Amino acid sequence: MSADETLPPSLNVRARGATANASGRYEPQSRVVFHDGWDREEEPKLLRTEVAVETPRSAITRNTSPDLPFDRSLNPYRGCEHGCIYCFARPTHAYLGLSPGLDFETKLIARPGIAAVLAREFSAKSYRPAPLAIGTNTDPYQPIEADLGVMRAVLTVLSAHHHPVAITTKGTLIERDIDLLAPMAALGIAHVGISVTTLDATLSRKMEPRVPTPARRLATLRRLAEAGIPTRVMVAPLVPGLTDHELEPILAAARDAGATSAAMISLRLPREVSPLFRDWLAQHYPDRAAHVMGRVRELHGGKDYDADWGKRMSGEGIWADLMAQRFRLAKARLGLNTPTPPLRCDLFKVPPKPGDQLSLGL
Repeated sequence: MSADETLPPSLNVRARGATANASGRYEPQSRVVFHDGWDREEEPKLLRTEVAVETPRSAITRNTSPDLPFDRSLNPYRGCEHGCIYCFARPTHAYLGLSPGLDFETKLIARPGIAAVLAREFSAKSYRPAPLAIGTNTDPYQPIEADLGVMRAVLTVLSAHHHPVAITTKGTLIERDIDLLAPMAALGIAHVGISVTTLDATLSRKMEPRVPTPARRLATLRRLAEAGIPTRVMVAPLVPGLTDHELEPILAAARDAGATSAAMISLRLPREVSPLFRDWLAQHYPDRAAHVMGRVRELHGGKDYDADWGKRMSGEGIWADLMAQRFRLAKARLGLNTPTPPLRCDLFKVPPKPGDQLSLGL
C-alpha cells in the first residue's frame, strides 16, 4: 500500500524513514485515506513521536536460533525512533496492533520497570548466567533514552551483579554510560558493537534519518576503545547495489577508530519491511531501485527474503560468496580478524538485599 493511501496529504513526515503506515497484518481492518469531497485548506501537521509506558512482566527473552551467538536478550524499548528503513524489527510492531511503517518509529513503548524485573530474575535460584544481548531488536540508545534512562537502569543492575552483556547500537548516547561500561569491560563482562551502514552522510540521513552521522558513530567507537571497552564494528546491513562498495572503507575507518573486530550482515527484508524498503528505494533512488532489488533477490533464491536458518543473514549464491570473501580478506588485511574476547560468567553474583544476613568472611 502506497503512502498516498495511508497518510493524510497534510501530514509532514520530515526526518522519518518509512513512507507509509499500513495497518498491521493482524488488524481486521485497513486504513485508507480518501478525499471526502470538501475543498478546504489544512495546516500541515508534523508527525511527532509518542511514547507509551509498559509494565513488563519479564525482562529476559530466550531464543534457540542457530543463527545467533546468544540465547537471551533484553529490549528496553519497543519500536525505534531511529527510523531505519531497513530495520528487520519493524514487523514486531504488528503484535502490538500498530503499523510496522511510521508507527514503528513514532509510537514507541518504553519499559521503565524492566531493570527491577531483571534484578528479580537474576535473584532466582534457578538462574544461570550467560551473555545477555541488548540492541539486537531495537536500539537501547535511541533518542528517548536521554530522558527516560531505561538502559542506564538496566546497566546499573548488570554492573551490580557482574553479569556479562553484549551491546549493539548506533546511538552515541552510549558514551554517557562509559563510567559503568569501562569497569565492566575491565572485568571481562562487557563489549560493544557499533553499527556503521555507510560512510556517506547524505545516504545515511535518508536511510536511517534519526541516527547520528557515520562520522559521529566512529567518534563514539573511538571513545569506547580509548576507555578500554572491547569494540567491534557491525557492517549491518550491507545493502547490495547501494552500500556494498563501502565494505572495505567502513572496515578501515573503524579500525582507525579503535575497533579490534568486525561483523557483517546482509540486508534482510522480512514481512512488511520488503514493501516499505521498495517504496523508499522508488522515492529516493529510482534509478537504482530495480538493480538493488534484483541483487537482493539473487541473494535469496529469487525472493525478497529467505527466512531459512543459515541463509537469512548472509544470503546464498555467487554474490553472497563474493561479499563473504571480500569481508574475510579485508578483516585479515586490517587486523580485524581477532575474535572478541569471550565474556566471563564466573563473576556473577546476587548483591545482598537490605535485611540479608551477611557472611562473616571466615
